[in-house]
Amino acid sequence: MSDVNPQSGSPDKEPASEAQAAQTALGNTEQASTANTPKVSEPEPKPSLGRLFLDNLWAANTFTVTLLSLVLAIVVGAILMIISDPDVLSTYSYITSRPSDAINSSWTLVSEAYSNLFKGAVFDPEAFSAWVSGDGGWPAVLAPISETLTYTAPLVFTGLSVALAFRGGLFNIGAQGQAMIGVILAAVAGFLLPLPPVLHLLVAVLAGALGGAIWGFIPGILKARAGAHEVINTIMLNYVATYFLAWIIVQNGVQDPARADAISRAVESSAQLPRLFGDNLRVHTGILLAVLATWAVAWLLNRSTLGFELRAVGANPDAARTAGISVTKTYVLIMVFAGILAGLGGANMVLGSTASALTPLVIAQIGFDGILVALLGRVKPWGVLLAALLFGALQAGGNRMQSYSGISLELVTVLQALIVIFIAAPALVKAIFQLRAARAARLQTSLAKGW
Repeated sequence: MSDVNPQSGSPDKEPASEAQAAQTALGNTEQASTANTPKVSEPEPKPSLGRLFLDNLWAANTFTVTLLSLVLAIVVGAILMIISDPDVLSTYSYITSRPSDAINSSWTLVSEAYSNLFKGAVFDPEAFSAWVSGDGGWPAVLAPISETLTYTAPLVFTGLSVALAFRGGLFNIGAQGQAMIGVILAAVAGFLLPLPPVLHLLVAVLAGALGGAIWGFIPGILKARAGAHEVINTIMLNYVATYFLAWIIVQNGVQDPARADAISRAVESSAQLPRLFGDNLRVHTGILLAVLATWAVAWLLNRSTLGFELRAVGANPDAARTAGISVTKTYVLIMVFAGILAGLGGANMVLGSTASALTPLVIAQIGFDGILVALLGRVKPWGVLLAALLFGALQAGGNRMQSYSGISLELVTVLQALIVIFIAAPALVKAIFQLRAARAARLQTSLAKGW
């Protein structure tokens, strides 16, 4: 007879049941252990250089936004050329019957205009071909670059003036007036002081820097001591400098005795900046001084104790004061340095090849253009240099575009304004081109760790 379990009434299979239960319990334990143990994921492979480039190519980073801003400005400029030309605009009256006329005439106008802009600012293939064949000289080949660098030099100084003040928390609208006082003192030293050549040039340049420093010190000390807003002070000082320039030109000893109009005596040749490639090209050593000034400002901001204090005051004056930094002293120094830079920009205009005498319009609008250059360069020294180079190219190319294509020179000013508008509104550029968010943090991390 088989044994029967008295409780269940079933045959007794205890040994097999115990083994099966133990095996089941062991399986459950292994499953629980496996479920509780975190899975170790395999490390993701590092992205390649090409992959990072493609990921950031259509992202809203600084380079992409700046480049697309240039594209938008060029497109809008082309539209303005078309609607401002009556001959081209007339072809659109019958565009439904002969659309090729409108398209061809528009393309001809825009392509020739921008082609002349490039030839006047960067490189003229026709001049190069003439030089190779012996029908022309090498100065014609370098003339576009020479004109671009000539217009660039003073813009670098005024752009650095605005950028330096901005990094210190001040908005220097007075670069125009500071450049005017700088050009006045530089010119007066250039034709009144009988000095030997090298010393004469050095004194004239320092006189221009001194004039800008004085005109920058005034709003600086008013801001530091009285809390007067630097924007209002510098705007008012611009007017004072403008009328002072108009007054001093017609004074005895300053006005050219052979002229009845408002023009001063010419600066002596001993006080003029030497030209880099001879008398046939206008580019002078002022562009070298501009590059040196850019390096000096970059070193001041990023490598010196004074630059750290300047940036600290610009970021948070109260915190800087708590940390023991003299905000009053820093404000004065900021405006003095900004004035020196703007004064050097003004001195470039009369000691270089742009002009050799004082006139009411001797410095044009380099102070106000310096504000645009500083904004375009993201108020960073080397960015300011590149922005000034772009503006100088637009100015140089615009002269040829006006002469050969009949396009108004004011259109170049419109292009400059459009570029700044689009760069100052990155959200607009991002929306138009549907840019992704920039992955600057990922890129910087990858650069730090290696590819």
